Amino acid sequence: MRLKAIVAGVGMTHFGKHMDTGFKALGAEAVTAALADAGMGQEDLEAAWVGNAAAGLVTGQECIRGQVILRSLGLGRIPVVNVENACASASTALNQAAAMVSAGMYDIVLALGVEKLYHPDKKKSFAAFSGAVDVEAMAAIMETLQKGAAQGGAKSASSGAGEKRSMFMDIYAAMARAHMAQYGTTAEQFAMVSAKNSFHGSMNPRAQFREAMTVEEVLAAPMIAEPLTRPMCSPIGDGAAAVVLVSEKKARELGIAKPVTVVSSVLMSGWDHGLEEEGSAEACARAAYEEAGIGPEDLSVVECHDASAPAEVAACESLGLCAKGEGGKLVEAGTTRLGGRIPVNTSGGLLRKGHPVGATGIAQIVELTEQIQGRSGKRQVEGATIGLAHNGGGNIGVDAAAMCVTILKG
Repeated sequence: MRLKAIVAGVGMTHFGKHMDTGFKALGAEAVTAALADAGMGQEDLEAAWVGNAAAGLVTGQECIRGQVILRSLGLGRIPVVNVENACASASTALNQAAAMVSAGMYDIVLALGVEKLYHPDKKKSFAAFSGAVDVEAMAAIMETLQKGAAQGGAKSASSGAGEKRSMFMDIYAAMARAHMAQYGTTAEQFAMVSAKNSFHGSMNPRAQFREAMTVEEVLAAPMIAEPLTRPMCSPIGDGAAAVVLVSEKKARELGIAKPVTVVSSVLMSGWDHGLEEEGSAEACARAAYEEAGIGPEDLSVVECHDASAPAEVAACESLGLCAKGEGGKLVEAGTTRLGGRIPVNTSGGLLRKGHPVGATGIAQIVELTEQIQGRSGKRQVEGATIGLAHNGGGNIGVDAAAMCVTILKG
């Protein structure tokens, strides 16, 4: 289906540590901001899709997560669909909301992503990530990660996964070591990703971390899992992001001055394949480009799932921004920095903006919408007209469990 949903308004909270702000309050703040941006009231909404990944584990809220948030605003009656799809929960919510608008089922809908990960017991927070793999295969996964780390001389990565850090950092570290061995990518190039995103994030008032870092500072930071130092790993966080979508007919009625259209949104799950074969990110990107009628050369700005610095390197390759194995050189050349040919993660990305997992996918849409509408202040990409969001989550075998690529056009 060719999508025809229009972004009428966007809103999000500051991402970070909100120990004194509840799950409901975070979601309500983002919804209120998106409705205000759209110039609408909550009575205008006809349906809502609410993405969340870990509230059950961290806060104990199960089953009716979207309903409790919206009811706190006094909003009931409308259908509310709760979406859980690992780190791709919010992008999946947006995908489904856009599809229903495009199908003519509704004229005005809400897509919301919300997450609260900080908890006094850090093991609870890390458990949210440990559950995003095949838990029946957990022992084998941990053994493989530890064996690979030991064989590669990675002392920090040999223990502590899932207890002192998210086990996904060990998965990304193993991926990084393999990329370095096969393509000659360096730790300095991974550090360049973090430094670039810290520069972008320093200009984003909603980012979790606002301090700009040099490559040297990134490399000198505490080691988490070789070769990843702390700034090369996305933090846990709390936050919410929301989008109001409308039909083309409603957009005309409202007279939206700078319409941003969801021209493609492709959602897939991973599958079993060889390490050198196409995976979910490549397949999603190819399908999204085809649906939108564009290629990677047409993009103005990209928000990709940089849950770690090497993840951004891999994403740039998967999205066709460079050839396989050239992601490290791409960032080293300055191509993905503001002012470069294709700026990536102008928000600061997950590394600096933060990664409240169930909110991340829609936060990317907020950034791209504001870029296309020229509302991004000091981090504005000049003449931005087309943006791509790449958001994946979970891991099974050699692929993400869920992957979504969305393209917006002004």
